[in-house]
Amino acid sequence: MTEDAAPAKFRWLPPGLRPSEAMTWRQERVFLLVGSAMLFSGFDMTVFGLAIPQIQVTFAIPEDQTALTVSYFRLAAIVAMVVCGMADFVGRRRLLLITMAGQAAGTLLTAFTQDYTQFVWAQIFTRIFGYAEEMLAVVVIVEEVARAARGWANGTLSAMNYFGAGLASLLFAAITILPYGWRSLYVIGALSLALVAWLRRSLPETQRFAAGEAAADYTGRTRQTLNLLRRMAMEYPGRLAAILTAVGGFGFATAAAYVMTSKYLQSEQHFTPGEVTMLIVPGGLIGLALTITAGRLSDRLGRKRTAMAVTAIAGLCFAGFYGGATGWMIPPLWVFGFAGYFSAEALMAGYALEIVPTAYRATVSGLRYLVEIGAGALALALEGVLYTALGSHGAAIQALLIALPVTLLALLALPEPAGRSLEEMTG
Repeated sequence: MTEDAAPAKFRWLPPGLRPSEAMTWRQERVFLLVGSAMLFSGFDMTVFGLAIPQIQVTFAIPEDQTALTVSYFRLAAIVAMVVCGMADFVGRRRLLLITMAGQAAGTLLTAFTQDYTQFVWAQIFTRIFGYAEEMLAVVVIVEEVARAARGWANGTLSAMNYFGAGLASLLFAAITILPYGWRSLYVIGALSLALVAWLRRSLPETQRFAAGEAAADYTGRTRQTLNLLRRMAMEYPGRLAAILTAVGGFGFATAAAYVMTSKYLQSEQHFTPGEVTMLIVPGGLIGLALTITAGRLSDRLGRKRTAMAVTAIAGLCFAGFYGGATGWMIPPLWVFGFAGYFSAEALMAGYALEIVPTAYRATVSGLRYLVEIGAGALALALEGVLYTALGSHGAAIQALLIALPVTLLALLALPEPAGRSLEEMTG
Protein backbone atom coordinates (compact mmCIF):
# COMPACT_ATOMS: atom_id res chain seq x y z
CA MET A 1 0.00 0.00 0.00
CA THR A 2 1.40 3.40 -0.98
CA GLU A 3 1.42 6.28 1.48
CA ASP A 4 -1.30 8.09 -0.49
CA ALA A 5 -3.54 5.01 -0.29
CA ALA A 6 -3.18 4.68 3.49
CA PRO A 7 -6.39 5.30 5.49
CA ALA A 8 -7.09 8.91 6.45
CA LYS A 9 -7.34 9.67 10.19
CA PHE A 10 -8.62 13.29 10.34
CA ARG A 11 -7.24 13.57 13.88
CA TRP A 12 -7.26 17.35 13.61
CA LEU A 13 -11.08 17.21 13.95
CA PRO A 14 -13.07 16.08 17.01
CA PRO A 15 -14.44 12.51 16.58
CA GLY A 16 -18.04 13.64 16.08
CA LEU A 17 -17.07 15.96 13.23
CA ARG A 18 -14.95 13.54 11.20
CA PRO A 19 -16.28 12.05 7.94
CA SER A 20 -18.41 8.95 8.31
CA GLU A 21 -17.08 7.61 4.99
CA ALA A 22 -13.57 6.07 4.85
CA MET A 23 -11.07 8.12 2.85
CA THR A 24 -7.37 7.90 1.95
CA TRP A 25 -4.41 9.92 3.18
CA ARG A 26 -4.18 11.53 -0.27
CA GLN A 27 -7.73 12.84 0.10
CA GLU A 28 -6.98 14.15 3.61
CA ARG A 29 -3.77 15.84 2.41
CA VAL A 30 -5.61 17.54 -0.45
CA PHE A 31 -8.32 18.63 1.95
CA LEU A 32 -5.78 20.12 4.39
CA LEU A 33 -3.90 22.01 1.68
CA VAL A 34 -7.08 23.42 0.16
CA GLY A 35 -8.77 24.00 3.52
CA SER A 36 -5.82 25.84 5.05
CA ALA A 37 -5.95 28.29 2.16
CA MET A 38 -9.69 28.74 2.75
CA LEU A 39 -8.97 29.39 6.42
CA PHE A 40 -6.60 32.27 5.76
CA SER A 41 -8.76 33.51 2.90
CA GLY A 42 -11.59 33.72 5.43
CA PHE A 43 -9.30 35.78 7.66
CA ASP A 44 -8.38 38.11 4.82
CA MET A 45 -11.91 38.63 3.47
CA THR A 46 -13.31 39.36 6.94
CA VAL A 47 -11.03 42.23 7.91
CA PHE A 48 -12.98 44.97 6.14
CA GLY A 49 -16.30 43.86 7.59
CA LEU A 50 -14.84 43.85 11.11
CA ALA A 51 -13.01 47.14 10.83
CA ILE A 52 -15.55 49.18 8.84
CA PRO A 53 -15.87 51.91 11.52
CA GLN A 54 -12.09 52.27 11.80
CA ILE A 55 -11.51 52.25 8.02
CA GLN A 56 -14.36 54.74 7.64
CA VAL A 57 -12.47 57.16 9.85
CA THR A 58 -9.19 56.68 7.95
CA PHE A 59 -10.70 57.34 4.52
CA ALA A 60 -13.70 59.50 5.51
CA ILE A 61 -16.27 57.08 4.04
CA PRO A 62 -19.86 58.41 4.44
CA GLU A 63 -22.31 56.25 6.39
CA ASP A 64 -24.54 55.50 3.40
CA GLN A 65 -21.53 54.34 1.33
CA THR A 66 -20.14 51.65 3.66
CA ALA A 67 -22.07 48.78 2.07
CA LEU A 68 -21.64 50.36 -1.39
CA THR A 69 -17.87 50.11 -0.91
CA VAL A 70 -18.16 46.33 -0.63
CA SER A 71 -20.21 46.26 -3.83
CA TYR A 72 -17.23 47.90 -5.57
CA PHE A 73 -14.99 45.13 -4.23
CA ARG A 74 -17.34 42.53 -5.69
CA LEU A 75 -16.72 43.74 -9.23
CA ALA A 76 -13.67 41.49 -8.92
CA ALA A 77 -15.96 38.47 -9.34
CA ILE A 78 -16.26 39.19 -13.10
CA VAL A 79 -12.54 38.71 -13.67
CA ALA A 80 -12.37 35.95 -11.05
CA MET A 81 -14.85 33.86 -13.04
CA VAL A 82 -12.60 34.03 -16.10
CA VAL A 83 -9.60 33.05 -13.99
CA CYS A 84 -11.51 30.14 -12.45
CA GLY A 85 -12.77 28.94 -15.83
CA MET A 86 -9.17 28.58 -17.00
CA ALA A 87 -8.83 25.63 -14.61
CA ASP A 88 -10.96 23.56 -17.00
CA PHE A 89 -8.15 23.97 -19.54
CA VAL A 90 -4.86 24.20 -17.62
CA GLY A 91 -5.70 22.25 -14.46
CA ARG A 92 -6.84 22.96 -10.92
CA ARG A 93 -3.42 22.82 -9.22
CA ARG A 94 -1.69 25.46 -11.34
CA LEU A 95 -4.52 27.96 -10.92
CA LEU A 96 -4.69 27.39 -7.17
CA LEU A 97 -0.98 28.24 -6.83
CA ILE A 98 -1.46 31.45 -8.83
CA THR A 99 -4.58 32.57 -6.97
CA MET A 100 -2.99 32.13 -3.54
CA ALA A 101 0.11 34.14 -4.50
CA GLY A 102 -2.02 36.88 -6.06
CA GLN A 103 -4.26 37.18 -3.01
CA ALA A 104 -1.24 37.46 -0.70
CA ALA A 105 0.25 40.25 -2.83
CA GLY A 106 -3.03 42.19 -2.98
CA THR A 107 -3.59 41.88 0.77
CA LEU A 108 -0.14 43.29 1.51
CA LEU A 109 -0.76 46.12 -0.95
CA THR A 110 -4.01 46.98 0.85
CA ALA A 111 -2.14 47.58 4.11
CA PHE A 112 -0.15 50.41 2.51
CA THR A 113 -2.91 52.27 0.65
CA GLN A 114 -3.09 56.00 1.29
CA ASP A 115 -6.55 57.04 0.12
CA TYR A 116 -10.01 55.61 -0.57
CA THR A 117 -9.45 55.04 -4.30
CA GLN A 118 -6.22 53.13 -3.71
CA PHE A 119 -7.90 51.05 -1.02
CA VAL A 120 -10.81 50.06 -3.28
CA TRP A 121 -8.55 49.10 -6.19
CA ALA A 122 -6.22 47.12 -3.93
CA GLN A 123 -9.20 45.17 -2.58
CA ILE A 124 -10.55 44.55 -6.08
CA PHE A 125 -7.15 43.14 -7.08
CA THR A 126 -7.04 41.00 -3.93
CA ARG A 127 -10.53 39.63 -4.44
CA ILE A 128 -9.98 38.68 -8.07
CA PHE A 129 -7.63 36.01 -6.76
CA GLY A 130 -9.49 35.42 -3.49
CA TYR A 131 -12.81 34.77 -5.20
CA ALA A 132 -11.17 32.52 -7.80
CA GLU A 133 -9.45 30.65 -4.96
CA GLU A 134 -12.78 29.96 -3.24
CA MET A 135 -14.40 28.83 -6.49
CA LEU A 136 -11.59 26.40 -7.28
CA ALA A 137 -11.37 25.04 -3.74
CA VAL A 138 -14.93 23.73 -4.00
CA VAL A 139 -14.16 22.15 -7.39
CA VAL A 140 -11.15 20.28 -6.00
CA ILE A 141 -13.03 19.01 -2.96
CA VAL A 142 -16.04 17.82 -4.99
CA GLU A 143 -13.77 15.95 -7.41
CA GLU A 144 -11.53 14.37 -4.78
CA VAL A 145 -13.65 13.17 -1.85
CA ALA A 146 -15.81 10.05 -1.64
CA ARG A 147 -19.39 10.37 -2.91
CA ALA A 148 -20.94 9.73 0.52
CA ALA A 149 -18.84 12.49 2.11
CA ARG A 150 -19.26 15.36 -0.34
CA GLY A 151 -21.78 17.16 1.87
CA TRP A 152 -19.49 16.76 4.89
CA ALA A 153 -16.54 18.04 2.82
CA ASN A 154 -18.37 21.17 1.65
CA GLY A 155 -19.56 21.92 5.18
CA THR A 156 -16.10 21.40 6.66
CA LEU A 157 -14.46 23.55 3.98
CA SER A 158 -16.90 26.34 4.78
CA ALA A 159 -16.24 25.85 8.50
CA MET A 160 -12.51 26.30 7.93
CA ASN A 161 -13.26 29.55 6.12
CA TYR A 162 -15.46 30.46 9.09
CA PHE A 163 -12.61 29.62 11.49
CA GLY A 164 -10.33 32.02 9.63
CA ALA A 165 -12.91 34.75 10.10
CA GLY A 166 -12.88 33.89 13.81
CA LEU A 167 -9.12 34.35 13.96
CA ALA A 168 -9.52 37.78 12.36
CA SER A 169 -12.15 38.59 14.98
CA LEU A 170 -9.77 37.53 17.75
CA LEU A 171 -7.08 39.91 16.53
CA PHE A 172 -9.66 42.63 15.93
CA ALA A 173 -10.14 42.90 19.71
CA ALA A 174 -6.64 44.39 19.84
CA ILE A 175 -7.16 46.84 16.98
CA THR A 176 -6.78 49.85 19.27
CA ILE A 177 -3.34 48.69 20.48
CA LEU A 178 -1.93 47.08 17.33
CA PRO A 179 0.67 49.25 15.57
CA TYR A 180 -1.02 50.96 12.61
CA GLY A 181 -4.45 49.60 13.64
CA TRP A 182 -6.42 47.88 10.88
CA ARG A 183 -3.41 47.92 8.55
CA SER A 184 -1.66 45.39 10.80
CA LEU A 185 -4.51 42.92 10.23
CA TYR A 186 -3.90 43.01 6.48
CA VAL A 187 -0.13 42.51 6.94
CA ILE A 188 -0.77 39.46 9.14
CA GLY A 189 -3.21 38.11 6.56
CA ALA A 190 -0.73 38.59 3.70
CA LEU A 191 2.09 36.78 5.52
CA SER A 192 -0.23 33.87 6.39
CA LEU A 193 -1.40 33.54 2.77
CA ALA A 194 2.20 33.61 1.52
CA LEU A 195 3.09 30.77 3.90
CA VAL A 196 0.19 28.63 2.69
CA ALA A 197 1.12 29.36 -0.95
CA TRP A 198 4.60 27.98 -0.26
CA LEU A 199 3.24 24.87 1.49
CA ARG A 200 0.79 24.24 -1.33
CA ARG A 201 3.58 23.34 -3.76
CA SER A 202 2.93 19.69 -2.87
CA LEU A 203 -0.75 19.85 -3.87
CA PRO A 204 -1.44 17.18 -6.52
CA GLU A 205 -3.72 17.63 -9.53
CA THR A 206 -7.20 16.17 -9.05
CA GLN A 207 -7.41 12.59 -10.28
CA ARG A 208 -10.41 13.28 -12.52
CA PHE A 209 -8.66 16.11 -14.34
CA ALA A 210 -5.32 14.26 -14.52
CA ALA A 211 -7.04 11.21 -16.01
CA GLY A 212 -8.08 13.31 -18.98
CA GLU A 213 -11.82 13.46 -18.28
CA ALA A 214 -11.69 17.24 -18.15
CA ALA A 215 -9.00 17.76 -20.77
CA ALA A 216 -10.51 15.71 -23.59
CA ASP A 217 -11.35 17.76 -26.67
CA TYR A 218 -10.24 21.05 -25.09
CA THR A 219 -7.78 21.82 -27.85
CA GLY A 220 -10.67 22.17 -30.31
CA ARG A 221 -12.47 24.81 -28.25
CA THR A 222 -11.07 28.02 -29.62
CA ARG A 223 -13.49 30.27 -27.79
CA GLN A 224 -13.05 28.22 -24.67
CA THR A 225 -15.05 29.74 -21.85
CA LEU A 226 -17.84 31.26 -23.95
CA ASN A 227 -18.23 28.03 -25.90
CA LEU A 228 -18.33 26.08 -22.65
CA LEU A 229 -21.11 28.29 -21.33
CA ARG A 230 -23.10 27.83 -24.54
CA ARG A 231 -22.73 24.05 -24.35
CA MET A 232 -23.81 23.96 -20.72
CA ALA A 233 -26.85 26.09 -21.42
CA MET A 234 -27.88 23.69 -24.18
CA GLU A 235 -27.24 20.48 -22.22
CA TYR A 236 -28.46 21.46 -18.74
CA PRO A 237 -30.76 24.50 -19.10
CA GLY A 238 -33.12 23.60 -16.25
CA ARG A 239 -30.40 22.75 -13.76
CA LEU A 240 -28.37 25.87 -14.53
CA ALA A 241 -31.40 28.15 -14.31
CA ALA A 242 -32.49 26.65 -10.98
CA ILE A 243 -29.10 26.72 -9.24
CA LEU A 244 -28.26 30.23 -10.49
CA THR A 245 -31.67 31.50 -9.36
CA ALA A 246 -31.10 29.88 -5.96
CA VAL A 247 -27.66 31.37 -5.38
CA GLY A 248 -28.68 34.74 -6.84
CA GLY A 249 -31.60 35.03 -4.44
CA PHE A 250 -29.42 33.89 -1.56
CA GLY A 251 -26.63 36.34 -2.36
CA PHE A 252 -29.04 39.25 -2.71
CA ALA A 253 -30.89 38.49 0.52
CA THR A 254 -27.93 37.74 2.80
CA ALA A 255 -24.89 39.71 1.58
CA ALA A 256 -25.56 42.79 3.70
CA ALA A 257 -26.47 40.66 6.72
CA TYR A 258 -23.09 38.93 6.51
CA VAL A 259 -20.93 41.96 5.71
CA MET A 260 -22.48 44.44 8.13
CA THR A 261 -22.41 42.43 11.38
CA SER A 262 -19.51 44.21 13.06
CA LYS A 263 -20.66 47.60 11.77
CA TYR A 264 -24.19 47.01 13.09
CA LEU A 265 -22.97 45.82 16.50
CA GLN A 266 -20.60 48.76 16.92
CA SER A 267 -22.81 51.51 15.49
CA GLU A 268 -26.35 50.49 16.48
CA GLN A 269 -25.81 48.12 19.42
CA HIS A 270 -22.82 50.13 20.75
CA PHE A 271 -20.49 47.14 21.14
CA THR A 272 -16.75 47.78 21.59
CA PRO A 273 -14.26 45.90 19.36
CA GLY A 274 -13.54 43.60 22.31
CA GLU A 275 -17.23 42.85 22.81
CA VAL A 276 -17.61 42.05 19.10
CA THR A 277 -14.78 39.53 19.47
CA MET A 278 -16.36 38.03 22.60
CA LEU A 279 -19.48 37.32 20.55
CA ILE A 280 -17.88 36.17 17.31
CA VAL A 281 -15.09 33.89 18.55
CA PRO A 282 -16.96 31.54 20.92
CA GLY A 283 -20.12 31.82 18.86
CA GLY A 284 -18.10 31.07 15.75
CA LEU A 285 -16.73 27.85 17.25
CA ILE A 286 -20.28 26.67 17.88
CA GLY A 287 -21.27 27.75 14.37
CA LEU A 288 -18.28 25.87 12.95
CA ALA A 289 -19.46 22.62 14.51
CA LEU A 290 -23.02 23.25 13.30
CA THR A 291 -21.79 23.89 9.75
CA ILE A 292 -19.88 20.59 9.62
CA THR A 293 -22.88 18.81 11.13
CA ALA A 294 -25.17 20.27 8.47
CA GLY A 295 -22.84 18.94 5.79
CA ARG A 296 -22.93 15.45 7.31
CA LEU A 297 -26.71 15.58 7.60
CA SER A 298 -26.98 16.46 3.91
CA ASP A 299 -25.19 13.20 3.07
CA ARG A 300 -27.86 11.30 5.01
CA LEU A 301 -31.04 13.32 4.61
CA GLY A 302 -30.36 14.78 1.17
CA ARG A 303 -28.71 17.91 -0.13
CA LYS A 304 -31.96 19.61 -1.14
CA ARG A 305 -33.80 19.12 2.14
CA THR A 306 -30.81 20.23 4.24
CA ALA A 307 -30.02 23.25 2.05
CA MET A 308 -33.60 24.47 2.30
CA ALA A 309 -33.66 24.03 6.09
CA VAL A 310 -30.41 25.92 6.78
CA THR A 311 -31.39 28.69 4.33
CA ALA A 312 -34.66 29.20 6.22
CA ILE A 313 -32.83 29.16 9.57
CA ALA A 314 -30.38 31.81 8.32
CA GLY A 315 -33.19 34.06 7.12
CA LEU A 316 -35.25 33.83 10.31
CA CYS A 317 -32.29 34.35 12.64
CA PHE A 318 -30.88 37.24 10.63
CA ALA A 319 -34.29 38.90 10.66
CA GLY A 320 -34.39 38.65 14.45
CA PHE A 321 -30.76 39.73 14.89
CA TYR A 322 -31.19 42.89 12.80
CA GLY A 323 -34.68 43.50 14.14
CA GLY A 324 -33.49 45.11 17.34
CA ALA A 325 -32.76 42.02 19.46
CA THR A 326 -30.96 42.91 22.67
CA GLY A 327 -29.33 41.23 25.65
CA TRP A 328 -29.31 37.43 25.77
CA MET A 329 -31.10 37.14 22.39
CA ILE A 330 -28.14 38.46 20.38
CA PRO A 331 -25.71 35.50 20.75
CA PRO A 332 -28.06 32.63 19.75
CA LEU A 333 -29.53 34.61 16.84
CA TRP A 334 -26.03 35.39 15.58
CA VAL A 335 -24.73 31.84 16.01
CA PHE A 336 -27.64 30.13 14.26
CA GLY A 337 -27.94 32.86 11.63
CA PHE A 338 -24.31 32.61 10.59
CA ALA A 339 -24.17 28.83 10.90
CA GLY A 340 -27.20 28.69 8.61
CA TYR A 341 -25.61 31.20 6.23
CA PHE A 342 -22.30 29.34 5.91
CA SER A 343 -24.00 25.94 5.72
CA ALA A 344 -26.38 27.07 2.97
CA GLU A 345 -23.61 28.73 0.97
CA ALA A 346 -21.39 25.64 1.24
CA LEU A 347 -24.15 23.22 0.25
CA MET A 348 -25.23 25.30 -2.74
CA ALA A 349 -21.62 25.74 -3.88
CA GLY A 350 -21.17 21.98 -3.91
CA TYR A 351 -24.64 21.39 -5.34
CA ALA A 352 -23.81 23.45 -8.42
CA LEU A 353 -20.83 21.20 -9.17
CA GLU A 354 -22.46 17.86 -8.41
CA ILE A 355 -25.05 18.29 -11.17
CA VAL A 356 -22.70 19.02 -14.12
CA PRO A 357 -19.89 16.99 -15.80
CA THR A 358 -16.22 17.27 -14.85
CA ALA A 359 -15.39 19.26 -17.98
CA TYR A 360 -17.71 22.08 -16.91
CA ARG A 361 -17.10 22.20 -13.16
CA ALA A 362 -14.59 25.04 -12.83
CA THR A 363 -16.60 27.19 -15.24
CA VAL A 364 -19.86 26.46 -13.41
CA SER A 365 -18.16 27.22 -10.09
CA GLY A 366 -17.10 30.59 -11.47
CA LEU A 367 -20.55 31.30 -12.88
CA ARG A 368 -22.25 30.35 -9.62
CA TYR A 369 -19.91 32.57 -7.65
CA LEU A 370 -20.31 35.47 -10.09
CA VAL A 371 -24.11 35.36 -9.84
CA GLU A 372 -24.09 35.11 -6.03
CA ILE A 373 -21.46 37.83 -5.58
CA GLY A 374 -23.06 40.04 -8.23
CA ALA A 375 -26.50 39.76 -6.66
CA GLY A 376 -24.91 40.55 -3.31
CA ALA A 377 -23.16 43.59 -4.78
CA LEU A 378 -26.50 44.89 -6.04
CA ALA A 379 -28.01 44.39 -2.58
CA LEU A 380 -25.10 46.14 -0.88
CA ALA A 381 -25.49 49.14 -3.20
CA LEU A 382 -29.21 49.17 -2.43
CA GLU A 383 -28.54 48.94 1.32
CA GLY A 384 -27.24 52.51 1.34
CA VAL A 385 -30.42 53.74 -0.36
CA LEU A 386 -32.56 51.79 2.12
CA TYR A 387 -30.49 53.12 5.02
CA THR A 388 -31.31 56.68 3.96
CA ALA A 389 -35.01 55.84 3.50
CA LEU A 390 -35.50 53.72 6.62
CA GLY A 391 -33.07 55.39 9.00
CA SER A 392 -30.98 52.40 10.15
CA HIS A 393 -28.80 49.59 8.85
CA GLY A 394 -30.89 47.03 10.72
CA ALA A 395 -34.11 48.01 8.95
CA ALA A 396 -32.36 48.14 5.57
CA ILE A 397 -30.95 44.62 5.99
CA GLN A 398 -34.33 43.25 7.08
CA ALA A 399 -35.89 44.63 3.91
CA LEU A 400 -33.32 42.80 1.75
CA LEU A 401 -34.01 39.47 3.48
CA ILE A 402 -37.47 39.42 1.89
CA ALA A 403 -35.85 37.96 -1.27
CA LEU A 404 -34.84 34.70 0.45
CA PRO A 405 -37.97 32.65 -0.53
CA VAL A 406 -36.74 32.84 -4.14
CA THR A 407 -33.88 30.54 -3.11
CA LEU A 408 -36.18 28.03 -1.44
CA LEU A 409 -38.43 27.77 -4.50
CA ALA A 410 -35.47 27.36 -6.87
CA LEU A 411 -33.94 24.56 -4.77
CA LEU A 412 -37.14 22.57 -5.16
CA ALA A 413 -36.51 22.30 -8.91
CA LEU A 414 -33.08 20.63 -8.56
CA PRO A 415 -32.31 16.88 -8.64
CA GLU A 416 -30.96 15.20 -5.49
CA PRO A 417 -27.20 14.38 -5.72
CA ALA A 418 -26.62 12.95 -2.23
CA GLY A 419 -25.40 9.36 -2.32
CA ARG A 420 -24.96 9.32 -6.10
CA SER A 421 -21.67 9.40 -7.99
CA LEU A 422 -20.79 12.45 -10.08
CA GLU A 423 -21.00 10.28 -13.19
CA GLU A 424 -24.52 9.08 -12.27
CA MET A 425 -25.68 12.68 -11.96
CA THR A 426 -24.58 13.59 -15.46
CA GLY A 427 -24.73 10.30 -17.30
